[in-house]
Amino acid sequence: MSRDDEMTAGSASPRGGDSACIAFTGGGTGGHVFPGLAVIEALRVRWPGRIVWIGSGKEVERQAVEAAGVEFVAIPSGKLRRSASLENVGDAFKVVAGYLAARRVLRGLRPALLFSKGGYVSVPPCMAAAALGIPVFTHESDLSTGLATRLNARRAERILVSWERTLDDLPESQRARAIAVGNPVRRAIRAGNAAAGRRWLGFADDLPIVLALGGSQGARQVNDLIGAILPALAGKARVAHQCGPGNPVCRPADGDYKGFEFVSGELPDLYAAADVIVGRAGAGTLWEGAASGKPMVFIPLGSGSRGDQVENARLLASRGGAVCLAGDEATPEALLAALTPLLSNPEARSTMAAAAGETARPDAAAAIAGMILDRVLKGSTR
Repeated sequence: MSRDDEMTAGSASPRGGDSACIAFTGGGTGGHVFPGLAVIEALRVRWPGRIVWIGSGKEVERQAVEAAGVEFVAIPSGKLRRSASLENVGDAFKVVAGYLAARRVLRGLRPALLFSKGGYVSVPPCMAAAALGIPVFTHESDLSTGLATRLNARRAERILVSWERTLDDLPESQRARAIAVGNPVRRAIRAGNAAAGRRWLGFADDLPIVLALGGSQGARQVNDLIGAILPALAGKARVAHQCGPGNPVCRPADGDYKGFEFVSGELPDLYAAADVIVGRAGAGTLWEGAASGKPMVFIPLGSGSRGDQVENARLLASRGGAVCLAGDEATPEALLAALTPLLSNPEARSTMAAAAGETARPDAAAAIAGMILDRVLKGSTR
C-alpha cells in the first residue's frame, strides 16, 4: 500500500474524506463554471462546510469562482483532442502534471466528494480522486456527452445529465448510475430587473430589445450577423450586443444600440430586459435563456466543435422554444426573417418563451446539491 493510500484508508469518511470539505472541478468556459457555482449556491443553503474549486490557470475562471466566495486552486491542464496533432504531445505532459498536482491538492483537502462540471481540466482531478478513494459525481450540460465527461463517467459514482435523451446514449454499464436532472442555473438569472437592465443599456421601453450574446469569448459570426442586420432593425428593435474581449462593437452607443465586451453582474437584468435572445447555443446560454423564459434564435458553433451546440439548438427548436440557424442557414437574411415575426408579434414571443420555459429545470441546482449532501452524510457515518 502506498503512502497516499495509507492516508486515505485510515480516515473517517468514504475511504478518507473530510466531511467538512467538498471539492469541485471544471473549467475552460463559463458553461462549465457557472452551473457548478449554481450547485454551490444551493449547497450553502443547507451546508456550512468548506468548498474548494480545482480549475485551470485561466484568470477569467478564477475571477468567476472567487467572486462567488469560493476558494480556487489552479492545476496544469492539457487540452483533450479527438484528432491527431503534434500539440497532443505537449498536452500529454500537462495532463500528467495536472494529475500529480490534483493528487497533491486532494490529499491535502481530503474532501468527502469531488463534483465535476466537465471541461478538460476536470479529468486529472477525477482520475486522482478515484485513485484516492474519493467519491466522484460528474455532470454534463449538453445533449451529447463531451470527451471529458465520458472519461470522468468511467470513475463516477453518479453520472448526472441535463437531458432525458442523453441517458439513451450512455453505455449500458453506466445507465444504472445516471440520472437526468437538468442544467443548474444560478438563482440571480431568474431574478433580473428589466427596468435596471434598460437603464444600464440606456434604452427606452418603447421598442423590443434584442440581446445578442457571443459567450464569454465572443463569436465573430454572431458579431458579423448582428452588424449586417442593424440597419434593417432601425425603428423595430433596440440591440444590446455582447461582443467578446477585444472585439469591436458595431457602432458607438446611440440609444438604439449598445455594444460591450463582457457582462457579469448585470447579465440577469439584461436577460429580464430582453424580448429576444440571439447567440450561440452553448449550454449556458440555452439553459439561462430558458430559465429566463425568453424566445431564442440560435447560431450554433459548428465547424471546430463536436457539434454539441447544433444538437442543443435543434432539440430546443423541435420543442418550439427557439429557432436554429445552423451552418449555411446562418445568413443575415435568415436571421432577420427569424427575428421579424418575434419583434412584431408579442404573442409569438410569448408562445416561444413558454416553450423555452418548459425546458428549464429550476430545481436542478437544489436537486444536485441534495444528492451531494446525501452522499457526504452517508460517507461520514461509515
